[in-house]
Amino acid sequence: MSYAGDLTPAQAHELLTSTDALLVDVRTPDEWQHIGVPDIPGTAFVPWVLVPGSPPNPDFVAQVQAAGAAGRAVVALCRSGQRSIAAAHALTAAGLGPVYNVLQGFEGDVGPDGQRGHTGWRADGLPWRSL
Repeated sequence: MSYAGDLTPAQAHELLTSTDALLVDVRTPDEWQHIGVPDIPGTAFVPWVLVPGSPPNPDFVAQVQAAGAAGRAVVALCRSGQRSIAAAHALTAAGLGPVYNVLQGFEGDVGPDGQRGHTGWRADGLPWRSL
């Protein structure tokens, strides 16, 4: 079973601010701390992997369920929109959802200058904050 689909950061923000959808930031704690987080009340911070390169967090689905995902649309966000696809598939397979992935994630792919931040949630001027 596939997840519900991909949303641009602006579409995700609209869904999150106009409905009871749950934003799940699936990045690592280091990413939240050093890069910043979306400033959406009620965001669940549940890492898909505990450290970069490790297998998926074995408690991921249970932690998202504990964050109040039952009966709500879920929007998964990572750094560039890749880990959140895997997370969206796992949540959908667990019976949650509809589950959406945020294209380009929080700060997008690496640009021609070797840096991230040219695309994604933050580059689109959507609300975010430092931890």
